[in-house]
Amino acid sequence: MSTPLLEIDQLVVHYGRICALEGVSLSVARGEIVAIVGPNGAGKSTLLSTIAGVVSPVSGSVCFEGEPILGQSLEQTVRRGIAFVPEGRHVFAGLTVQENLRIGAVTRRDHSAVEAEIARFMEIFPILGTRRNEMAGRLSGGEQQMLVIARAMLSRPSFLMLDEPSLGLAPKITDQVYKLVSELRDQGLTVLVVEQNADRALSVADRTYVLNAGRVRMSGPSLELREDPTFEAAYFGVSEVTA
Repeated sequence: MSTPLLEIDQLVVHYGRICALEGVSLSVARGEIVAIVGPNGAGKSTLLSTIAGVVSPVSGSVCFEGEPILGQSLEQTVRRGIAFVPEGRHVFAGLTVQENLRIGAVTRRDHSAVEAEIARFMEIFPILGTRRNEMAGRLSGGEQQMLVIARAMLSRPSFLMLDEPSLGLAPKITDQVYKLVSELRDQGLTVLVVEQNADRALSVADRTYVLNAGRVRMSGPSLELREDPTFEAAYFGVSEVTA
């Protein structure tokens, strides 16, 4: 078996006396969409933030392309080809939509290709094209979500992490976001997505991990989990279900 693109082993994260992650292990193969689902407070966002270098763990390891990446800065993580879209739609409110997009490509020197890619994302999300010269802070929540995903993709990552991409979005916009994610996977991108909307995650991911109270309660191919009668208990933590 080939080495996973991302491999996490026995990751432990504390916030003071609170244990946010308790021995979490998972892997993501190149070219997969892997989902992490679970209720609020399960540790999902903490996991992505730890991979990105924003949060420091107590113990455990995170390896990307076979090399440890814990302790690296967010900038170093980006340079390794990892893009992180956190929950909350962090746009640069005082810059235009177009300026926000160009920031995503700040490390690139192929300016003509960057402009072509910006034009492509404006076709995928037409509202971004319509509002290209408006301040990003004036966009709706859904529009900001489109913007931050497009901005992340302009760094040309090999691995994309999305934290609750459907949160607060209308179903039609959520469909657009996940259609883009599937298309990017078909083009070779690997995706790790955190979702509270389990149905949505299971419908698009190749494999899914169920996280509850900082522990992996269940994992497997998404199609199998959708039919598993113990899935709901694992999600809500009603009973102890092993991964």
